[in-house]
Amino acid sequence: MAGALTDPTRAPVAFGRRAVPQLFGELQRAGAAARLRALTSLCDLVHEPERLYQAVTGGFLKQLKVLFRDEDPSVRAKTCELLHLLTSHSIGRQAVLASSLLPPLCQLLDDSSFSCRRNVHRVLNHLALLPAGAEALLSLVPKLMLKITKEEDEEVQLLLLSTLTHCSRLDALPGLASDGVSLLGRKLSHRSSNIRREAAAAMMALSVPMDGKRQVCEDAEVLPVLIGLLRDKDVEVQANAAGVIMNTVIITTGKQRCLDLDVLPVLLGLLSEKHGDDDKEEMKKRRKALIMYVLRALTSLAEAPNGRRLLLEQLPLVEKKAEAAEEDQDIRRATQTAIQVITWTP
Repeated sequence: MAGALTDPTRAPVAFGRRAVPQLFGELQRAGAAARLRALTSLCDLVHEPERLYQAVTGGFLKQLKVLFRDEDPSVRAKTCELLHLLTSHSIGRQAVLASSLLPPLCQLLDDSSFSCRRNVHRVLNHLALLPAGAEALLSLVPKLMLKITKEEDEEVQLLLLSTLTHCSRLDALPGLASDGVSLLGRKLSHRSSNIRREAAAAMMALSVPMDGKRQVCEDAEVLPVLIGLLRDKDVEVQANAAGVIMNTVIITTGKQRCLDLDVLPVLLGLLSEKHGDDDKEEMKKRRKALIMYVLRALTSLAEAPNGRRLLLEQLPLVEKKAEAAEEDQDIRRATQTAIQVITWTP
């Protein structure tokens, strides 16, 4: 054990593999200050993969449950920060899901400490990355939907929206039953492009089931805002908005609503945009997703007589996309499918 305490905010740490058991033992001591120092040292220690593995697999996690109810908000916040660090690795997520920590952790979503609530959202967002985690959080979706309107901090809003996206990709029905289309729709016009991107991603997940498509059509404000987002400066915002429209125009009502809102010129404009060859690989992937969604939306819109008539007038523009030598194979194939539907005759 270290001979002198050089940092008053941290507990002295034993050498090697004795450090983790020693610090978890310190958590049982009386006095919030001692527990806080031990938690701070643990947070430092679990940045090392070996110590993180030891903390997760050594049966220590159950000791954290009592700290969720600690009277000191700093202890509660630091406990959740430790869980956030542990769940940044897959083994930590699996361990938390296998433990009994999730129900008491979720109760801290209403904690008086903002730091505590933010760390809880970080943990939940990590857990939602696993299908088992998203499934475990489905019962929490109604509460998370309401939190969107209450939490003002941008990071927390992003975490909330991201968690809801993962859950809704697994099962959109809890979100749809919680007025998710209307609540997410309010975030589509947010000043932050990050919020707009995540809100559109969550909306895309909700628009997959038939009921989701109908709700998007029935909300008077959502589709006009989404069509406006097709002109957003952020490519991911554009792609997610195009994805919602792609899903919505599968049904007849969606086709008619989008045609009435004059979506075709906007979609065709995205199809004909030129971009330099100096785009990074990640940006090329985002643009590809955008173009694929646009082409699939155009294909569905061509199934409506009005849509086919308008698209036949712009057929050379679509054909040019199929003939472009630099185009990706998937984009060419999607373009050829769109042309077949546009030129179909009974």
